[in-house]
Amino acid sequence: MIVTLTLNPSLDRTLEVALLEPGKVLRATGVHLDPGGKGVNVTRALLANGFDSRAVLPRGGAAGLELVRMLEAESVRVVAVPTENPTRSNITLVDRSDGTVTKINEPGGALTDEEYAAVSAAVLEHVHTADWVVLCGSLPPGLPEDTYAELVRRFRAAGASVAVDTSGPALRASLAAAPDLVKPNREELAEAVRREVPDLQSVVKAADELRGLGAGAVLVSLGAEGAVLVDASGSRMVRGPRVTTRSTVGAGDALLAGFLSAGAAGREALFEAVAWGGAAVRLPGSRMPAPADIRRDELEEIGFPTIS
Repeated sequence: MIVTLTLNPSLDRTLEVALLEPGKVLRATGVHLDPGGKGVNVTRALLANGFDSRAVLPRGGAAGLELVRMLEAESVRVVAVPTENPTRSNITLVDRSDGTVTKINEPGGALTDEEYAAVSAAVLEHVHTADWVVLCGSLPPGLPEDTYAELVRRFRAAGASVAVDTSGPALRASLAAAPDLVKPNREELAEAVRREVPDLQSVVKAADELRGLGAGAVLVSLGAEGAVLVDASGSRMVRGPRVTTRSTVGAGDALLAGFLSAGAAGREALFEAVAWGGAAVRLPGSRMPAPADIRRDELEEIGFPTIS
């Protein structure tokens, strides 16, 4: 089983417009309301494809109740810890003319010490049956940047492998706790190593640098280019077919879910990751792909120079 922890979940409202023109009154051509948060999406994708997963999250206010209601309607196994502050709501604008996505994310509500302890304890209750614990998304306001590092140590000590999918100082701080896997995108990777990563060689070198700082493996999502995996065995890349993008929201989460579903190591897992991520961008809003959505044809393994 895979347990996901989303400390800052959301309700995601996606509005599609024919052409995004700032300053004008626009009419939406499509509206979608979905459960949101990276860990929530990882669990949704796994369950949609027959893999056991449980989502742990804080929930507050009307938005939190609606989030849980929507997850339960999808038969998601959710452990929701009540909080005083309300769950945030995010807005995504999709320009159908070129597929450009504009996101407006609320910061979310702070957790009290007692609420944070309750959420952590809820994960620990399930660690004994978990192969992986996946720590995902931004931190709520007020939590220190080494929060994920502290959780990595706690859950690894309890016997689970731990993956981290976050950004900024929280990602870099988590490396000191030696997570088994981190999954940045290109921008998050560049921020973590504090330099640009404009080509594949620089992506591989930067990912290897994260391994030197403590990560066991680094899975880098590269959008339409596919994904790169750097681990103890070396580096490899898989590229997916060109597709018409409907929404990129949650595609990286689907990619991570695909990787975990196939054992979280090696060539087969990387191929599965790219197939799931490619399926997600063809779907509206933050829908997660089901088996009928996933195409495993036209995937291509790409060779590139070794790390130097």
